[in-house]
Parts: sequence; C-alpha cells; structure tokens
Amino acid sequence: MNITFLGSGNIARAIINGLLANGMPASQITAADPFPAALEEAIKLGVNTTDDNRAAVSQSDVVILSVKPNVVADLANEIAGDIGERLVVSVAAGITSASLLDWLGDDKHIIRCMPNTPAQIQRGITGLYATPAINEDERNIAGQILGAVGEFIWVNDESELHAVTAVSGSGPAYFFYVIEAMEKAAIQLGLSTDIARKLVLETAVGATKMARTQATKTPEQLRREVTSPGGTTEAAIKTLQDGDLAGLFDRAIASANARSIELAGDAS
Repeated sequence: MNITFLGSGNIARAIINGLLANGMPASQITAADPFPAALEEAIKLGVNTTDDNRAAVSQSDVVILSVKPNVVADLANEIAGDIGERLVVSVAAGITSASLLDWLGDDKHIIRCMPNTPAQIQRGITGLYATPAINEDERNIAGQILGAVGEFIWVNDESELHAVTAVSGSGPAYFFYVIEAMEKAAIQLGLSTDIARKLVLETAVGATKMARTQATKTPEQLRREVTSPGGTTEAAIKTLQDGDLAGLFDRAIASANARSIELAGDAS
C-alpha cells in the first residue's frame, strides 16, 4: 500500500512517524508540499518527497489531505481528475464530506477524521467518519493509518465530528491550561518552578493512569475516594464547585462545538 500525504506539516509528519514505527517501509510513503522547508522536514524521515501533487497522487493507493482548511478547495480541484477510486482521508478541520465530494466528484471514496496533537507522540485519539461509498476494507485501512498515532473511534453521523473537535481536538489545550494554572498556584505557595512542574505533571499522569486502569470506576467515584470529609481535598473541591468549574467546562466545550459548526459553514 502506497500512501501519499498532500501537505507535510506537523500532523502529516506525526502520522508518518507512527507508520514508520509500526513497520511501514519509508519507500511506500510520499509527502507532497509546495514549501521547501516543509519538504526538508519530511526528507529527514526518509520518505519520498515531491512538490508535484498530481504526480504524488498518481503513484498512491491512499491519499491523505493534510493541508490547511483554506487551501483544500484549490488542492481538491487540482487533483480531482487523478483521484479515481483511491481512498481519500481528510484531516482538514471543518471541511465537510459534502464539500469534498463537490470538489473531487460525488463518486469518490472519502473518510474524514479529527486527530489531536498527542498524535505527535503516538498517544492521540482520532474521530473518524466514513461516507456511504466506503467499504469495510477501506475502514480498516483508515484505522490502520490513524491507529499508528494512537486510539481511534468511528462516529455514525458526520455532525458528531464537531463534538469530537470540541472534546478531543481542542482538548489537549484544556489540560495544558489546568496544568498551567496548578503550576502557578503551587509557585504562589512558595514552591520552586521545577518542583511545581514535577508535582503537577506527575500528578496529572498518575491520575490519568488511574482513570484508565480502574475503568470500572467513574471519575466521580475516583474523585470521592480522594476526598476525605473535612480534609484538604474537600476544601479545594468545594472552592472549585463554588466557582462552577463544571459549568465553565460545559460552556467552554459548547463554545468550541459551536465554533466548529461555524467554521464548517464558512468553508463550504
């Protein structure tokens, strides 16, 4: 299976790294990009590179659209005559399958996906949506490709990708923000920057691992197990509840979801 990435930015290189780590030969991967600096980064990975999109497509079995959303229309129109029955996987945020089918041809085989930045360390989570033309083999191929950078889930309704974007696509920033806030609070209490960073990061990693390994317990149950009546944790949790932290997250994720819908409308 030969895979072509149209666009060789961060997410493309993350997926390439994952594929290489899982044993795919570099000779079966091509990165196409008009920018020499981006191609230089791809060259470091040992894969084939080119600035000719149409030539790259003609040599591929699977085409990954990994360019910025604002250039997808032009790119799609450029390669429309070369796609044929090749599987097209789009990681372009906000670009709907309807738009892709309009630009590429309504008989094309298209899968949309929404990865997130931990894909860069093969710990991502990707939401995938298959258009009606996609068969089981193509679903398996897409799973193999995106599974190289972490876990993945399929959604049955394309509109659910907006929620995927709001929860996991933007989600790493929420956790980084919490880490940032906890570090600042620890420093305010007199801890050094290095100690504050280590305490917060290791606590975040440990809590996440507990939530994963003790999956029979809900996050609420795990939280209650740490929260002794009248103790320090209860004092902190009460402050967070008084500040309506849960409501803030609800409104924040709803805002991200609404913005994803808005951007999709602008792009179509």
